Amino acid sequence: MPNLEILHENNDYIVVNKAAGLISEKSHYEAITVETQVLTHLLKSKPKPYIGIIHRLDRVTSGVLIMAKKKSVLVAFNQLFSSRKIQKTYLAIVKNKPAKNKGNLVNFLIKNTKEKRADIVQLKSKDTLNCMLSYEVIGKNEFGYLIEVKPKTGRFHQIRAQLANIGLPIIGDEKYGSDQKYVPLSICLHAWKLTFEVPGSKELKTFEASLPNHDFWRF
Repeated sequence: MPNLEILHENNDYIVVNKAAGLISEKSHYEAITVETQVLTHLLKSKPKPYIGIIHRLDRVTSGVLIMAKKKSVLVAFNQLFSSRKIQKTYLAIVKNKPAKNKGNLVNFLIKNTKEKRADIVQLKSKDTLNCMLSYEVIGKNEFGYLIEVKPKTGRFHQIRAQLANIGLPIIGDEKYGSDQKYVPLSICLHAWKLTFEVPGSKELKTFEASLPNHDFWRF
């Protein structure tokens, strides 16, 4: 199991580079999660540390993840996320060449609870959610094309579903149509950067997670 990679830590929050294959928060069904790794780390300096789950990444996704160390900080970050004042930048690798080098995708999405996936549909209904992202091709190697993705909304599986909808399933993502093998419990989707205004100040912070150590990510 991969070790916890800490990108930054202060009295208010801890930023880690989540490894693919782990879920973000504690579960009765998982012996090791990112939250349990963070708890083990914090227990070294505090007997009863507080951990607030600000946001999550899918098991199959790696990258920047922030956890609060105080209740007040959790509340402040929740407000930032709900007001969309946090910019998330992802990197994805797709096998197929995009028709356009850059673009904006706007779709209607339905969460398919039975199959644990998101479905893109053509018509708006009471069950649909708007989802938006921008993308740009920034690299190419022998495996495929590196795409920078900036979601404008934070929907379930949104990047995976929206890219697959235009014929660009993420490598390793069999759930959304990829026919290319990758690492088990992982797909070529990485939460690369997170930028936000520090709660209570005008200071802008950006945290960046190094890319997975795999040949697919060498560009």
